Amino acid sequence: MPKFKLTVSEPESGKSKSLEVEGVKAVPFIGKRIGETVEGSVIELSGLTLVITGASDKDGFPLRPNVRGGVKKQTLLSGGVGYNPRVRGLKKRKTVRGNTITDEVVQINLKVAKAQK
Repeated sequence: MPKFKLTVSEPESGKSKSLEVEGVKAVPFIGKRIGETVEGSVIELSGLTLVITGASDKDGFPLRPNVRGGVKKQTLLSGGVGYNPRVRGLKKRKTVRGNTITDEVVQINLKVAKAQK
């Protein structure tokens, strides 16, 4: 059964909350992609709509939004998630994981999109 560490951030207050889910509560995250929404009631935060902003796998590789699927790939990066060049125009081949959440993902970053009243 999958086990995820969730970090939920609230942009209005600037605070974040860490949660751990496993088993049945973690299943709704499997197959979701970066940028998709999840209802907060899944993780006992009723009345909230959450957006997946990023994640990292068991080896520490980040999920990159423009790489499709849930596999590890070595891609040529010039910046963004997974690589921060020190010199302008520098490119480097780095290992990143695709944008789909699988059972190999350990940590998921979420942002509160809107609170329902």
